[in-house]
Amino acid sequence: MTIEQNIAHKTVMAVKHLFDADISPDSVQIQPTRKEFEGEFTVVVFPLAKAARKSPEQTAEMLGAYLSENMPEVQSFQVVKGFLNLKLTGVFWSSHLAEVLSKGNYGFSPAKSKGLVMVEYSSPNTNKPLHLGHLRNNFLGYSVAEILKANGHDVKKVQVINDRGIHICKSMVAWMKFGNRETPESAGIKGDHLVGKYYVAFEKEYKKQIAALVAASTDQKVAEDEATIMQEARSVLLKWEAEDPETYALWEMMNGWVYSGFESTYKRMGVDFDKLYYESNTWMLGREVALDGVKSGVFTKRDDGSVWANLRDDGLDEKLLLRKDGTAVYMTQDIGTALLRYKDFPAITKMVYTVGNEQEYHFKVLFAILRKLGHEWADHCHHLSYGMVELPEGKMKSREGTVVDADDLMQDVVDTARELTEQLGKLEGMSEEDRASLFENIGMAGLKYFLLKVDPKKNMLFNPRESIELQGHTGPFIQYAYARIQSILRKHAAEVPAKQQTAEPEIYERHLHMRIYQYPSVIHESAVTYNPATLANYLYDLVRDFSSFYQNVSILQAGSQELVNYRLQLALAVSRIAKSGMNLLGINMPERM
Repeated sequence: MTIEQNIAHKTVMAVKHLFDADISPDSVQIQPTRKEFEGEFTVVVFPLAKAARKSPEQTAEMLGAYLSENMPEVQSFQVVKGFLNLKLTGVFWSSHLAEVLSKGNYGFSPAKSKGLVMVEYSSPNTNKPLHLGHLRNNFLGYSVAEILKANGHDVKKVQVINDRGIHICKSMVAWMKFGNRETPESAGIKGDHLVGKYYVAFEKEYKKQIAALVAASTDQKVAEDEATIMQEARSVLLKWEAEDPETYALWEMMNGWVYSGFESTYKRMGVDFDKLYYESNTWMLGREVALDGVKSGVFTKRDDGSVWANLRDDGLDEKLLLRKDGTAVYMTQDIGTALLRYKDFPAITKMVYTVGNEQEYHFKVLFAILRKLGHEWADHCHHLSYGMVELPEGKMKSREGTVVDADDLMQDVVDTARELTEQLGKLEGMSEEDRASLFENIGMAGLKYFLLKVDPKKNMLFNPRESIELQGHTGPFIQYAYARIQSILRKHAAEVPAKQQTAEPEIYERHLHMRIYQYPSVIHESAVTYNPATLANYLYDLVRDFSSFYQNVSILQAGSQELVNYRLQLALAVSRIAKSGMNLLGINMPERM
């Protein structure tokens, strides 16, 4: 039983004993005490005053006296209007601290004690390299998966690779027209960058042809449809779907270049996957489902041969599933992928799609279609929607080649970390290899934390230089606090004993105790809301409380060995939680900075 549950249970008993009224434990509202008041937990008394038939202040005074007398954990209480603030004993907090230090994964639920959750993230197109938006996607999906694991779920991390469709054919057409058989080796660039180069080349030529047709008095939409290069791309798509050997060989070669490039990018990101799904393998399943749906009356085939789903009864619109030429669309592929995943992992209790908020309607349609097909598990599909990331320079457009490349951005933050760290001049005695590792850790921590500390639903502005500052709400600030604690622990020769101390905690120590106590509930809340920002901001508050503690009390000169050991235990607990929590965010913690 947690201390909150105990307080609620004893409050129920108090209301019965003092006021002869019955209430349920769920009706007892308990929250952390605000820092300007004394105590750690606050009982909101207003809802209890009606049962007590007394004023909130009178009710709180009587309730506080009862709890102080009947709960050994309560040292004292304070009434502030209709709020009852409870101050817990030092024995309770030191006992809890010893428990924290005795556990290897404090705050974690038992592994695989909860249902299987599949988390999809990344899901790139194979016609361009990963960009800034993909960084937020990958870091968000990866951290949600790790947090779900910490909360006790069995988790499968997957991605669906968009390796087919008209966008892939555009890069293929441009390479055939303008590539002169260029390869990543001959060009000296990563394969995903090379293919992205030809995607941009296609769009430039396409716009040029449209402009020429419009200048010759062709309607804009007609020009977009009749431009020669677009017709070539559609022809390549039809050949691919007909499994033309030459088209397939080119497609495999260019996709191979991209996969090689992606692999090195993912490695630097620090993300991984348990299983990959390829749309080239799932679109046919989706196509079969669409055609079967026509036969069963679930879907409709129009006179031109196209297949549609009517979702008006769901408050949505009609959705195209197969074009008039029989080719599949994204929705068809996603239907096939979802069915294949549930076939591969029948025990899935939740499927989480990490995809930008511009696709919110798409997923409403997907889940509605799956329900229309009779799949009850569609109600357990969740779109983890996230907002757009912009730089101070503005928005990105991949078709125009103005995206912020993920590889370039990661290198930029690491280079900036090197520059700022060298200016501080605290690297004496470190080898070049250790320095390089430190710069990588600081740079990637800045990038990941900055993108994860914001609620996923919100759009955000990413400032690379601000993200790696050692002061402020940043990942490196948390890293620095952790490294400082490691330095303190190294200076203390004796092993920190994980045993209960009798020292009475002061105000800064109580704040730390309370923050440490909250870690399990933070993991749980982050998991059930699929929101790493909750954990990220908690970790900042934790190390900020440690900084206040460190600045206001002496650790190694505390006056008695018992008090030194007690404060070292607090520091050790903070460092373990900081490292544990940052690891859930995919961030490494250096031992020295």
